[in-house]
Amino acid sequence: MAKAKYTKQKNGYFQTRVWDGGYNDDGTKHYVTLRSKKSSKDLENKVNQFNQDVEMRKNIRASDVTFYDYAKAWMDVYKAGKESNTQAMYKNIIDKHFVILKGVKLQDIGRVHYQMLMTSTSDKKRTQQQIQLTFKQVLRSAVSDRLLAANVMEDIFANMDVIKYRPTEKRPLTSYEQKALFAAELSTQDRAFVYILYGCGLRRGEALPLTKFDVDLKRCTLTVNKAIKFVNDKSAPKGPKTDNGYRTVPIPAVVFPVIEAYVKSLKRTQLFVMRNGQPITKSSYDKMWARIIKAMQAVSEEPITGLTAHVFRHNYCTNLCYQIPMISIKKIAEMLGDTERMVMEVYNHIVLDKEDAAGAADKAFEM
Repeated sequence: MAKAKYTKQKNGYFQTRVWDGGYNDDGTKHYVTLRSKKSSKDLENKVNQFNQDVEMRKNIRASDVTFYDYAKAWMDVYKAGKESNTQAMYKNIIDKHFVILKGVKLQDIGRVHYQMLMTSTSDKKRTQQQIQLTFKQVLRSAVSDRLLAANVMEDIFANMDVIKYRPTEKRPLTSYEQKALFAAELSTQDRAFVYILYGCGLRRGEALPLTKFDVDLKRCTLTVNKAIKFVNDKSAPKGPKTDNGYRTVPIPAVVFPVIEAYVKSLKRTQLFVMRNGQPITKSSYDKMWARIIKAMQAVSEEPITGLTAHVFRHNYCTNLCYQIPMISIKKIAEMLGDTERMVMEVYNHIVLDKEDAAGAADKAFEM
């Protein structure tokens, strides 16, 4: 006698969970519970019928909306709360690339349309990666909105090749960049800003809104309790990037005298402002950074290229990782306002370089 597929639960029902063709906000499949009071076989029949209905598009609502128009609505409705840079990426992909599908109905979308997008950007792997990411999210949303059949989307996904894109390797400061930093003739504000990046590892958006009250000169510490982003050139407040984004970090002795003198000299609250005393805009920040690079280049025999504020942050983390085990990965993550996973993934090669398995084994079993 064949064994029953489903077991009767304590509540007297045979039940199971099945995919309804939709997706949750995090991209995972959405499941519903099917039950039967009769038998395992009856529940099995219900499951088969439900799966068939999903596959045969019986849950799909008729619509003439185009793929392009739906993608724009998806961005406006479902991605409105994302960071400005993320929103800008979605907008760029939709306006510059999805526009070639402007006349294609959402419910007619297929593999050929995805391939058109890939072919039109065959020499731009990063763009292809962003197209694939956006395309998948739009289709998942359409399935959840009952505007696209799940099996159609699954078929398209199954035929998506992996985009082989390798991002630019994150790097610390070079030796000549570090020498140039301390030799460059900078204004007091520019020097204080770049020294804070160097000695405290702050993100650009964390350093720019600092005030005098965030710097404790007695304890030689700096507190991060706010951040900004640039929206249409102007600065706007934003929340911390991680749970430990708000933090207090020590100010190293190598940069403390400069920061101390700068803070004491200020008659205003904000550390960094434009000449008119207003908060720094994106365009004014770009000019400040260009001044910093120009001053460093003036005292460097080697060309300084690709140097951004974030390079200083990677340099900060790299230098801390070289102090392991004097400092732990957990503490480094706390000081960066980031996750331990990020520290391990980005700087794992540094940790591996410091490991000495043979030496550790010898020392562990010394007599």
